[in-house]
Amino acid sequence: MQLRWLALALGLSLPLVFQATSRAETIPSIDQRFDENCTEVPDFQRHLLPMMSKIGCNGRSCHGSFQGRGGFQLSLFGYDFNMDHKGLTERIDTEDPLESYALHKATNIEEHEGGERIVKDSWQYHVFLKWIESGAAGAEKPHKLTRLEVTPSEIVFKKSGQSESVNVVAVWEDGTREDVTPLCRFQSNDTSIAEVDENGKITAASVGDSHVVVFYDNGIYAIPVIQPVSDQVGEKYPQVATPTRVDELVVEKLRKLGVVQSDVCTDEEFLRRVSLDISGTLPTPEQVLAFVKDTNPDKRSAKIDELLETPAYSAWWATRLNDMTGNTVNQLNNVSYDNNKVAQEWFEWVRLRVERNVPYDKIVEGIVLASSQKEDETYEEYSARMSESFLDKSCQTFAEQDSLPYFWARRNFQNDEDRAIGFAYTFLGIRIQCAQCHKHPFDQWTQEDFVQFQPVFNRTRYSQNGTNREEYQKLLASIDVDDTLRGNQLRRELAKELKKGKTVPFPVLVDTAPRRNNRRNAKANEQTARMLGGEPFNLNEFDNPREPLMEWLRTDVQDLFARAFVNRVWSNYFHRGIVEPTDDLSKANPPSNAALLDHLTQGFIASGFDMKWLHREICNSRTYQLSWQPNDTNIHDERNFGRAVPRRIHAEVALDAIAQATSASDKNASYQTQLDGRAIAIPGSAQGRGGNNYALTIFGKSARENNCDCERSTEPTLLQTLYLNNDNELLSSIESRRGWLDELAREWKVAAPSKGNADRPKNYEEVIARYEKYLEKVKKQGDAKKIKEVKNRLQAYREKYGDPDGDSNASQTAEVDAVDYEEAVQTAYLRTLSRLPSESELATGTEAVRSAETPVVGMRDLLWALLNTKEFIVNH
Repeated sequence: MQLRWLALALGLSLPLVFQATSRAETIPSIDQRFDENCTEVPDFQRHLLPMMSKIGCNGRSCHGSFQGRGGFQLSLFGYDFNMDHKGLTERIDTEDPLESYALHKATNIEEHEGGERIVKDSWQYHVFLKWIESGAAGAEKPHKLTRLEVTPSEIVFKKSGQSESVNVVAVWEDGTREDVTPLCRFQSNDTSIAEVDENGKITAASVGDSHVVVFYDNGIYAIPVIQPVSDQVGEKYPQVATPTRVDELVVEKLRKLGVVQSDVCTDEEFLRRVSLDISGTLPTPEQVLAFVKDTNPDKRSAKIDELLETPAYSAWWATRLNDMTGNTVNQLNNVSYDNNKVAQEWFEWVRLRVERNVPYDKIVEGIVLASSQKEDETYEEYSARMSESFLDKSCQTFAEQDSLPYFWARRNFQNDEDRAIGFAYTFLGIRIQCAQCHKHPFDQWTQEDFVQFQPVFNRTRYSQNGTNREEYQKLLASIDVDDTLRGNQLRRELAKELKKGKTVPFPVLVDTAPRRNNRRNAKANEQTARMLGGEPFNLNEFDNPREPLMEWLRTDVQDLFARAFVNRVWSNYFHRGIVEPTDDLSKANPPSNAALLDHLTQGFIASGFDMKWLHREICNSRTYQLSWQPNDTNIHDERNFGRAVPRRIHAEVALDAIAQATSASDKNASYQTQLDGRAIAIPGSAQGRGGNNYALTIFGKSARENNCDCERSTEPTLLQTLYLNNDNELLSSIESRRGWLDELAREWKVAAPSKGNADRPKNYEEVIARYEKYLEKVKKQGDAKKIKEVKNRLQAYREKYGDPDGDSNASQTAEVDAVDYEEAVQTAYLRTLSRLPSESELATGTEAVRSAETPVVGMRDLLWALLNTKEFIVNH
């Protein structure tokens, strides 16, 4: 370092000093080096622009806004070096630097709307002046920042009011190291936990944990800041079981915070929780009783394995993957001849791979590298195959295909910008839309990164007229349709012919061939593209422009690719992701437990992207199996998984839970294995008011219209409460003639409760008599078909008015005092809350049933009350 100061004293230029300086030596901070006697030349990229960011010149409210300010515009956050250099050099005077307009404005010699930004004779003043005096060089060859080294890398305060200053060293690609602390911007992610001033001095505000983020050039570094919530830290921390690596890493963080985990949850709570989380399905009463009775110490692990093999698991996790990839009918126009069929095929394609436990990266490969037409297939053969597949109502023919091209067909995924943003969101869990216009404020991505990423997507499109015009016209000619029809009119006619079993032309996903026909100018045959954070390459070297995209996911950004999925899966099992929001894995939004996320990410990659490995790793942890009952240390913990935080169950799961809880016993037992009618198996976004769409909408099912995980919501609302209180759909489920209450009514020989009873017509008995008389007549005729028809009509009429057994008088007066109501009350609790009632709950419930108008009416009221408890609608 003495050599460096000697060089400065002799007037040697700074670049020479950089070359002479040892790579291990750190250049002192700029505020120590620049005064009126300094001869060092400031660097435009390393010094001037970060300084201007620090004093706010290129912020949103100043010259960094889209309109600029006072006729002067800088790039937002200072990353368009050419634009910023051009703007500044128009406002300086290198021949008479002290008379530079920009210098006068910054020091408020010339009236400045932003006031004084630079104090005369300060180090900032001398940096700006020296840069002008030295010729105001720009950044023709930008330096590449390798990393930021921040000390301390973590801060643990003992009490509020304590402070600690951080030191930031920039390490450049050429080995140069410089203390850049005065040039950094600092931001606290939670000022209620810690505050930070412009010099990097961090002050503890209250107990808890957060991060302070450092910004310099293109580097971002997040410093964990902790203040323990109790004195149970270090040696005072109690012994806590950590049976898995997940538990070790969670407790390692909690030990610093003074947060002690809750006890392990009960068997009933675990079974309900894991069944809802893995399979989106309530356990049956029989499963609850059997699980509690089981004394096998490994029963929880065995249950996890059992649930991962159920059809309900594959359906629920296919739904979650459909959320990520954007399967929605509203965006699938002109992809086939039935948008609903397309959504169903999309769902089944994903569901089949989840069922077979196809590695996650292979599923993504089938989407990213998707093709419609096989390599050895003509367009006519392709259309014949798709026409045949269209008639397969199960969609299994399509599901067996190697790839899923529909991802590329969505209307909101057609231009290059939308594809770049949507792809990054779906597979990397990052938000790059800010970089469309300027440097991303909270991540490393620049506008240049975004612009050079776009070309990867511009050669892929859906062709309505196929891949061979002659074959397309030949197919049209073979079908008896009006050859003057175009657009939607033609599509409607072709759809009619398709349903008759004819082969019709199908749209096809194509990749436009690269331009390679300019023999005189090889450069003209190149199309430069660059993956985010990668090096430029010639996209025209690839026939399929999506091949380098998939290779990039498996190499350069493999960690981020895996991390995005791991974080989303974790959030399904807890009330939040390790990174929250789950689709914002930016550098300025660090994980609450970086070591935990790293462990799961690396384990997921090492497992070969085995999704079931990930589910098991999480669910077998003690952390996942904690009770929701808090203690004094973790009652306010929302970030670090010291307890289970109750969370409202997802929309599809809620609807299925209501239906399952009120269904007949045989139906109730089939929910894990039968998917017909299941809300978790609805393929599209199911928005609006048709069918059960209204309930799904108010309970927060994702509309899949935007690039945001926030489209799926588990927040409680007033409309949800009203639905559970008195919506006709819910009341109809309780009083269904095919439901559990109807089953009890038959068993107890009483009338099932029905809104229709009160409206029974005066001539009800007369109508029944006519039906029975007519039935006797057709029986004598021996017409079996007619007998069945009349019986069905008679039964339907009776059920409509609450008389399923045809004993309307006797059923109202039957003796049922001998019935064991306690068993029914217990079953009601098991069906809804997955546990037996307490003694007081059992006594209260039994008395309510006994004192009701009829026992079944009492059971109806009890079932309604249980469905309206928080315990039912939340997963705890």
